[in-house]
Amino acid sequence: MSVPHPAPAGDDGYVMTAHRAGLLGCRRCGRVWPADTLDCGRCGAGLAPPDRRGLQAVWAWLAAGLVLYVPANLLPMLKTQTLGGLQGNSEATIIGGVIELARYGNWDIAIIIFVASVMVPIGKFIAISWLAIVAGRPASIAEAHQRLRVFEVVEFIGRWSMIDVFVVAILSALVQLGFVASIHPGPAAVSFALSVAFTMLSAQSFDPRLIWRGLPLRRRKDTPA
Repeated sequence: MSVPHPAPAGDDGYVMTAHRAGLLGCRRCGRVWPADTLDCGRCGAGLAPPDRRGLQAVWAWLAAGLVLYVPANLLPMLKTQTLGGLQGNSEATIIGGVIELARYGNWDIAIIIFVASVMVPIGKFIAISWLAIVAGRPASIAEAHQRLRVFEVVEFIGRWSMIDVFVVAILSALVQLGFVASIHPGPAAVSFALSVAFTMLSAQSFDPRLIWRGLPLRRRKDTPA
């Protein structure tokens, strides 16, 4: 999603944004139009001004994702059955699977799973919460750009959060040897997939145009000596 950037400040220090220029930015393609325009002439998307009340959807999706992330880590992600259960059945949580991979020397895979399934989701929860809290609040131009970079990182890494679910799906499809061995997804797989989906919906519900609403009307100028 393209995000419109404000024009640089002029010589008088005035910080020009689309909102202050009487324009309305399209959330889909980034093109700006007069404030009374209803639909984007480039991509056809409906136009609406940014509203802090839309943050309610951000918090709702984020809370749902956070609630489901707890059982996703406590319940088994993978169930393995060997020799029809004669040698016992094993269950592994996300952290348990990372520990097992590291124990057998697969450090590279263990690190990838740990980063994608633990660090990335927790980082997204923190980043989205911070963006929702500071959205529309006073900020300098540098701070606004920092907030935008955080939002772009959250959107970029969102697609990699499902790697643990992909691994479970591939193993469940490939390791189906009947009586000898079989692997089935555990209840945590559903919780984790829903948690990731709700977190992505939370990020998509956030309107990045709110970031520029907190810019000062004028930059402070240094007092001449």
